[in-house]
Amino acid sequence: MTTILIVDDEKSMRDFLKILLAKEGYDVLVASDGEQALSAFDGNQIDLVISDIRMPGISGLDLLAKIKDESEDIPVIMITAFASPNDAVQAMKSGAYDYISKPFNVDEIKSVINAATNRTEASLKAQQAEQLFPEIIGKSREMLKIFDMINRIAPTPANVLIYGESGTGKELVAQAIHKKSKVVGRPFVPITCSAIPEELMESELFGHVKGSFTGAISDKSGLFKEADSGTAFLDEIGELTPIIQTKLLRVLQEREIKPVGGTKHLPIDVRIIAATNRILEEEIRAGRFREDLFYRLAVVPIRVPSLRERKSDIPLLVRHFLEKYSTQLGKDIHEISSYALEVLMSYDFPGNVRELENIIERGVALETSSIILPENLSLSGPLQNRQDGAPASSAFVAAHDEEELFERGLEVVVADLEKNLISHALEKAGNSKTRAAELLKVSFRSLRYKAKKYDL
Repeated sequence: MTTILIVDDEKSMRDFLKILLAKEGYDVLVASDGEQALSAFDGNQIDLVISDIRMPGISGLDLLAKIKDESEDIPVIMITAFASPNDAVQAMKSGAYDYISKPFNVDEIKSVINAATNRTEASLKAQQAEQLFPEIIGKSREMLKIFDMINRIAPTPANVLIYGESGTGKELVAQAIHKKSKVVGRPFVPITCSAIPEELMESELFGHVKGSFTGAISDKSGLFKEADSGTAFLDEIGELTPIIQTKLLRVLQEREIKPVGGTKHLPIDVRIIAATNRILEEEIRAGRFREDLFYRLAVVPIRVPSLRERKSDIPLLVRHFLEKYSTQLGKDIHEISSYALEVLMSYDFPGNVRELENIIERGVALETSSIILPENLSLSGPLQNRQDGAPASSAFVAAHDEEELFERGLEVVVADLEKNLISHALEKAGNSKTRAAELLKVSFRSLRYKAKKYDL
């Protein structure tokens, strides 16, 4: 349970907030001044602090500084009088998560507290994920769901079907499942189904005996036997022929294989993790994939999101690839210009993480300075169009009166655009600032400030 510490010298305010937050399911502690608040930290796990700014003795701002010295991660929400905006500004500069002006709206304070506690939980999960899954780069909500699923299914022997677009990192997810499983010390055998010629597929998977066909000069165990007691990762499973699909179904049902030309069935104990960039349900309807095999494989389905669905991970991935290729290529490049990053953030990446990695590797190779610049991203196609900026800017100007735009000036035009977009988002969200902030991909605090600024 989340524990919230309320610090206020007014008893009525402490009691009001305690009752309100207890009803919301929080564990609530109270303190009448800064000294009591600091004492409350001894022996208690505090997840969030709500403190008045103006208090006798240790002020709210002093308390904020002491809390941040002890733990940078604990969010602190400051309560400020409506007539003291300077206090609020100082609080934000000192590291406060947000501020609430008196008198405040109950829904507003609930929204701010929920946002703060959700951020704390997400930050903790992200830190844990970084430690548990160092090979998979990502802290977005979408990736945290993947990490949670890996933790839940890895200890079980259930077969897993991973699906997602090419370049999303499906094999990394499969490896993570294996490393968290009970057979972590056993073989992990990746098998790319599309890379094996059809006439050799059965022999490669299940092995063969000497003399079973031309070129079979000795016995061969096959990839499934190599994966015995471990994990077989069948990538691009949708590429298997109907005949091999039938034989794979038997392996899953009977837990045994029969080498080409052999007379005996050999028992195997293999966990199957399959992956595909196809929609297998459509393949089933088209008659290209067996429905019974699908259900055997997809005991636990995991969908890996595309990079455009988790754009908040792009800066993290960029830093990772910069470090990787700066070291590999012997370059001293550890930064990317803000505009170059903006260009990448505006791109949809049809090739996903693999494409981003390729772009950064090429950029590091071509860059002669210590920072990646847009011109050295060597982009092409849609991304090049975003880089030079011409299509987007020309389209905007073409939709308006050019002379009027220049006459009004940049600040006025941008302010009008921002106001209209915020107004539209609020209308679409039923006047919920929390939902509108999500639609606009800005923080609740930022939206609240702008809404007040434009009197919305």
